[in-house]
Amino acid sequence: MILEPAEDDSVGLIDFIHEIDGSGGCFLQMPGGGSLNPSTRETVDKKMHYVHQDGQQVFKFAVRKQTEACLKLLERNGLKGSDIDAFIPHQANLRIINATADRLGLRPESVIVNIERFGNTTAGTIPLAMNTAVEEGKLKKGSLVLMASVGAGFTVGAALLRWAF
Repeated sequence: MILEPAEDDSVGLIDFIHEIDGSGGCFLQMPGGGSLNPSTRETVDKKMHYVHQDGQQVFKFAVRKQTEACLKLLERNGLKGSDIDAFIPHQANLRIINATADRLGLRPESVIVNIERFGNTTAGTIPLAMNTAVEEGKLKKGSLVLMASVGAGFTVGAALLRWAF
């Protein structure tokens, strides 16, 4: 994805939010790597370089926090879910996407989903989903776009923008 200055103030980034809640570290983590547990034969044999998660805890947190972050952005900008032209969430789990979309009151056709084609590509899910939205004709110049993601640790982020192309 390439970010560049907008030609005018009517398009581009409107608002964003980012939060970190370290209490979720035990529910979604990769114990191997970094300086604490660098890659060795032992850490690889112990499968420490794979993501470990408590699915139920991750699901609950993801739906709650993704919804809260998005609602905060919408409220701060005088918008509601039905105003969104394209909701582009992290493609980790279809149930999380659908639950968040329902709670936000989004129109079903505005929710961009491609997890069935690509799976969870971690940091690549939102850029891939943006491309899916372009291919499906759901992103046009001036479209109001809401993006959201939850990740390890736990982190949550959301951004509101007006599509420039």
